[in-house]
Amino acid sequence: MTGAGRDVDVAKLETTTELVRLARERMSAEAWDFVVGGAETETTVLRNRYALDAIAFRPRVLRSVADATPATTFLGREQRLPVLLAPLASITDIHPDGALAAARAAAAARCTVLVSSVAEPGLDLDAVVRAADGHALLQLYADGDDRWVVDLAKRGVDLGCAAVCVTVDVPHFGRRERHLHRRQSIAGRPFGKPRAGEANRAKADWRLIEKLKSRVGVPLIVKGIGTAEDASLALAHGVDVVYVSNHGGRQLDHGRGAIDLLPEVVATVRGKAEIVVDGGFMRGTDVLKALAMGARMVGIGRLQALALGAAGADGIVRMLEILAAELTVSMKLLGVNRVTEIDGSFVHPAVPVRPPAPLGAFPLLDEPD
Repeated sequence: MTGAGRDVDVAKLETTTELVRLARERMSAEAWDFVVGGAETETTVLRNRYALDAIAFRPRVLRSVADATPATTFLGREQRLPVLLAPLASITDIHPDGALAAARAAAAARCTVLVSSVAEPGLDLDAVVRAADGHALLQLYADGDDRWVVDLAKRGVDLGCAAVCVTVDVPHFGRRERHLHRRQSIAGRPFGKPRAGEANRAKADWRLIEKLKSRVGVPLIVKGIGTAEDASLALAHGVDVVYVSNHGGRQLDHGRGAIDLLPEVVATVRGKAEIVVDGGFMRGTDVLKALAMGARMVGIGRLQALALGAAGADGIVRMLEILAAELTVSMKLLGVNRVTEIDGSFVHPAVPVRPPAPLGAFPLLDEPD
């Protein structure tokens, strides 16, 4: 789904803006719309950006920051960055290497990747997990009955996935008008027809989480939590990681911005589980805002997809390197050496300086090289 584009040494790109510009050149119009678009009016997509822009920093000074590092831990495992590669469904629509590219990038960058069970038709899960070299977690949907889901989760664990994540916020596929206007098919989903097994998602309930928790011997992540009520239910069912998400604005329209979901979830969880958030996080400063609001890790989805479209696995690796640089510089300017030092005292409400846009994190995107 990619074009030739310019001959570019990706390793020499200095900003994510340059990566996104390259992705726009190389990706087909259909793939570009698939990545940057959202549900219906795309209001939730815009609110993801607006909510992040409505937070300002309160830096501290004269605090030695010579040893600043963005390294952290997640589920007891050391992490190079407080970010993970969020699961990407239909990833072969972006790049022919699909999930293998993301897995290879995770191994090269020593970054956790959530491998989606619907990443591509006929996913070779074994090959993808091996390519991630110990950095893979399995993400799955309830695309079968409870036994099918548990068996798939166990398969991922047997292959070496260190945790299992079940996504629960897509009981029905959202209406994405960019696709509808194009009469566009995506990988594994002919236009106008559901993916095989998708009807099972609407039947899933908390009993599935009970079964996974009791039968899968690794940490359990539930992705798609957006309210205190559901966070409380997740805790009651023994969930190890509450993954806060509005699915990047790609499912339910007129939702709240992703970072606006965090406060009530954090107040409910109160340290009883680790918290991950995704939904429109594009820059190191975005990640630091999420950490200040109580997240342990931030999922990178749309930016990962754009980096993949720009240059495959190499693009994702370079994207993570740039994020690491942004994080380190911003941490020093905030006056902290460790991401665990960042809390609510470092942020303050603010008025956004520009109207939100799907790629509003890159205001120089259309500037000449």
